[in-house]
Amino acid sequence: MVTTALRAGRRLRAFVGVTGPDAGEYLQRMLSNDVEALSPGEACEALLLTAKARLIAPLVVLRRGAEDFLLLTEPELGGRVRDELLRFRFATKAEIEPEEHESWVVLGAEEGGIPCRDYGVPAVEVLDGRPEGAEVSDEELELLRIRAGTPRWGRELDERVLPAEAGLDARAISFTKGCYPGQEPVARLHYRGHANRGLRVLELDGGELPAYDAELVWEGKPAGRITSAARDPQGGVLCLAYVRTEVPADARLDVGSRAATQLH
Repeated sequence: MVTTALRAGRRLRAFVGVTGPDAGEYLQRMLSNDVEALSPGEACEALLLTAKARLIAPLVVLRRGAEDFLLLTEPELGGRVRDELLRFRFATKAEIEPEEHESWVVLGAEEGGIPCRDYGVPAVEVLDGRPEGAEVSDEELELLRIRAGTPRWGRELDERVLPAEAGLDARAISFTKGCYPGQEPVARLHYRGHANRGLRVLELDGGELPAYDAELVWEGKPAGRITSAARDPQGGVLCLAYVRTEVPADARLDVGSRAATQLH
């Protein structure tokens, strides 16, 4: 699917502002990416993790000023992010409060907003004000997300998932910055082992959407589970699924009586 003109779709978000003299240093200690390296106006992806590297929330961190950061997360996670940051704040000089904003994804744009890699095409995320461009439906955004292999909270992402399993280590983790909650198990898996499963994009025969967590079978044995699915206008169903790493990339997978081809 090729994007040839600017088009915009609404993205539901929760927002948490972190401001004050110690805001940068505190977020550097709490999040998985190097947020102190950001200049005002720059953004990066990051994770808030438990001490055992289980996911609390995926984030986009926007540095608005020297002592002013905005955290963008999924709509159901704003309160959890704020509570978690307040719990460990102690004497840190930083205010942590929810904020109200509107977020839009602009497909086809490469500047003028926060860079967005979620949809497999050039895109930015802009706040507060409907941008120019034709409307993009939620259904098309979901199809683009699945095709791009981007995990989403409540589908691919929850407290059971390690960052490496969802490919988040490649986009939301710095392996050169200092410590943060979950840093040791994340580094240990990165340098000494590998995840037992990973996200893959599948094409499923037929037009019926599979159930969430539908089992994938390879050579008669359980091999993974489907987490997201959307109908492709060109035919068939595109899915995101966790598949065990020992399954070859060209192997046929079965979902009940239906065949699934791995795309990437």
